[in-house]
Amino acid sequence: MTLELSSPLLLSLRVAFFATLLIVVFGLPICLLLARVRFPGRDLLGALLALPLVLPPTVLGFALLAVFGRRGPVGSLLEGAFGVAIVFHESGAVLAAAVAAFPLFFLPARSALAGVDQRLEDAARLLGRGEWSVLRHVTLPLAWKGLMAGTLLAFTRALGDFGATLMLAGNIPGRTQTAPLALYDAVNAGDPARAWRISAWLVSIALVVAWFGQRGLERRTH
Repeated sequence: MTLELSSPLLLSLRVAFFATLLIVVFGLPICLLLARVRFPGRDLLGALLALPLVLPPTVLGFALLAVFGRRGPVGSLLEGAFGVAIVFHESGAVLAAAVAAFPLFFLPARSALAGVDQRLEDAARLLGRGEWSVLRHVTLPLAWKGLMAGTLLAFTRALGDFGATLMLAGNIPGRTQTAPLALYDAVNAGDPARAWRISAWLVSIALVVAWFGQRGLERRTH
């Protein structure tokens, strides 16, 4: 692998990893809330969280740019208070990938958590388990398949994000140019050999993730 090729691929892997971490850390409590608690507007909130799945990526990227750009409400606050700029920065690529991939974690994870038999959780409470212990030793293990599937789907989606990343982070070689953006540039530059190499690496990584997920689910089943 050449240095010219390794830089976008390594950046894509780094972005996908941190985007997935962000999704799981913030997504798991949200999934628990929506799976277990009924409140006014719950269905609307669920629809809004799943919206990035059906929005055109450029629309999603434009919305993120409007919010997190230097003139946006959150972007101007971050830059003014902390000197943090999201636009044209690797953090922008992470944020864009996380928002685009979030529904692929949210939908299976919420369904898995909602499907856990609450009688088993109640039995654990009657045996003296606290809420954290019930979550750790009963709820999460029973919902493990859906959580794992959602995490792997989110990772692969974040790895391949194009439109939202382009809009928010830009396409700066060596800084924000992920592998999908490098592939786009290679096609536009009339360099099919480089385009094929990038495609092959992306497909290979996706296959490894899919294989790992399949093996993990089979082992858990048996």
